[in-house]
Amino acid sequence: MLKRRLLPTLLGLMLVALLGLVRLGDPLPVASIRDMGFDFYQRLLPRAGTDSPVRVVDIDDASLARLGQWPWPRSMFATLTDRLAELGAASIGYDVLFPEPDRLGTQNDTAFAAALGKTNAVLGFSVSAGAPPLALQPKAAIAVSGGDPAPSLPAILGAVAPLTVLSDAASGLGGLSLNARDTAGTVRRAPMLWSDGTNLYPALSLETLRLALGVPTLVALGDTRGGGTLEGVRVGPFTVSTTANGEVVLYDRPEQPAQSISAWALLDDGYASLRGEVEGRIVLIGTSAAGLLDLRATPLSPSRAGVLIHAALIDQIVSGQFLSRADWVQGLELLVMLVSGVLLVFVVLNLGPLAGLLVALTLVAALAGGSYAAFATRGWLIDATYPAAAALLVYTAMVYFQFSLTERNRLELRRAFGYYVAPELLTRIERSAAELKLGGEARPISVMFADMRGFTAFTEAHAPTETLGMLNTLFGALGREIVDRSGTIDKFIGDSIMAFWNAPVDVRDHPRRAAEAALAMRARLAALNAEGKLQGTAIGIGLSTGDALVGNMGLESRFDYSAIGDTVNVASRVETESKIIGFDIAASDALRQAVPDLAWLEAGTVQLKGKARRLPIHILVGDAALAQTPAFIALHEAHLSWLGGSGDLALCSALAARLDPRLARFYELIPGRADDFASSA
Repeated sequence: MLKRRLLPTLLGLMLVALLGLVRLGDPLPVASIRDMGFDFYQRLLPRAGTDSPVRVVDIDDASLARLGQWPWPRSMFATLTDRLAELGAASIGYDVLFPEPDRLGTQNDTAFAAALGKTNAVLGFSVSAGAPPLALQPKAAIAVSGGDPAPSLPAILGAVAPLTVLSDAASGLGGLSLNARDTAGTVRRAPMLWSDGTNLYPALSLETLRLALGVPTLVALGDTRGGGTLEGVRVGPFTVSTTANGEVVLYDRPEQPAQSISAWALLDDGYASLRGEVEGRIVLIGTSAAGLLDLRATPLSPSRAGVLIHAALIDQIVSGQFLSRADWVQGLELLVMLVSGVLLVFVVLNLGPLAGLLVALTLVAALAGGSYAAFATRGWLIDATYPAAAALLVYTAMVYFQFSLTERNRLELRRAFGYYVAPELLTRIERSAAELKLGGEARPISVMFADMRGFTAFTEAHAPTETLGMLNTLFGALGREIVDRSGTIDKFIGDSIMAFWNAPVDVRDHPRRAAEAALAMRARLAALNAEGKLQGTAIGIGLSTGDALVGNMGLESRFDYSAIGDTVNVASRVETESKIIGFDIAASDALRQAVPDLAWLEAGTVQLKGKARRLPIHILVGDAALAQTPAFIALHEAHLSWLGGSGDLALCSALAARLDPRLARFYELIPGRADDFASSA
């Protein structure tokens, strides 16, 4: 059994190892599913927060409808900047690119530059691989503590930058791109620092916060282990926790409508009423208009303006609520996946699919619960999706392997028993396959040996093909009587049949089944002879019951299910003695005692080969119905009287002749068997 499970076990372990390699490779589908799992956590528990320190001036569809199509003249941005400064904005960040001169004249650029120069304003650049290199110098001084993180930061291969006249006037310069690849996909991480190989540049959110705090220098916290990665950024009193490549994991919160101010309202005559919304706050200017193509998906929203994401990043930094995914997390996830997979391999193969399902569901629940608890209490992003999916995949695969193993065992059982037992018994064997001890087990059984009389003479008088045809007819008919009574045909040995009952599965009242099979075989043989299918064929049957060893008597890859032991030997010897006593069915005393209601006659005691003591045997005349007939009762009483020394053997012979002609030979041979009946006398 262990060898049979070796292949499924190896396949299961190989699958677990393969899943581990896939996890190490971290292909896009795996990463995407992991991110969606983290998004789900954010939807369950979004970032909490009170009133935001950030306000967004939104160039929305309503503003475009009131003030005209895009692009607006720079004079409008000059007015917007002046009014925000007048209303007391702590700093102003533009999530708008100004890469070309104003189409209505350079005087508008000059006016806008003048307005920028009078306040804490930040302009931005957009990273683009196809654009020229970024020629502008950073406005913020960035000190590095620890190792230089530049090699691990997102690279500025090219950038769309603002006009020099505008950037020179602005107090700050920051990156507008929300991820290193500048795609329009879901924003889950945003770079805090960029590198062009020489200088470090802050993101728009970080630069705008720096100016609002009045901090001249940012501190990049490089790792102290020499890995060339970033651990965080310090801006004034705030420390920004980042990934190794300088990104902040966005911890999203539901959109706050009160956070946004429509741009037209600031350009309207009643703008002064907005002082309470603007004063002392960081103000970001951007667009939510669908036509201006700055809408991104976030964990909580399928469509959110890019400027609102920058605002959320500032809000997250100020609130100090960060999500982290430390370097050790991937190792933990891989270890959990491997341990879970190996556990399921052995549980399914050894305890079965139901136990495996319970373990798999428990593992999935524990993984999901532990992962969510880590998210909710510590802000740790520990992936449960891949270990859980891997556990379910391993479970499914192992159930399939287990099914294949079971099906293979079923086919082997059918091969071993299909030709020798009844279909009903075969079904029971298949259901009880796990209980079979193919290495051998001791159990009580009833054994039959049946042998054709005069086989040697028959073979001498007939061609081999005729002999084979006769044996097939004989064995086919007699074997059917055995299997119809829940017997197991062990083997055909030349002109003999060996069969037993109560193995490999329990057969109720198996001694009776064996005796009834013997009687049925006698009747079937008589019918075949009468029909002319056989000609004068006779058999002898020996029966015994008792303990024996049954099981696989060969190799595990090729075996015969058989029985050995004293009970088997007695049945074989009794069948041999049936020739001497002159009757076709003989049985041991143990079998006669197991079914005493049948028509039995004592046949004396015989010296069986291999036995030190003589053993009593009996002949089976007929079934229980015959045993109740007056004719048999009379014979039985006369037989007992003779055994007791007071009866007449001639009377027994006469009564036997009237009951069953087969008994004539039995009584005819008794005088020559005086020793067999000495103990009875």
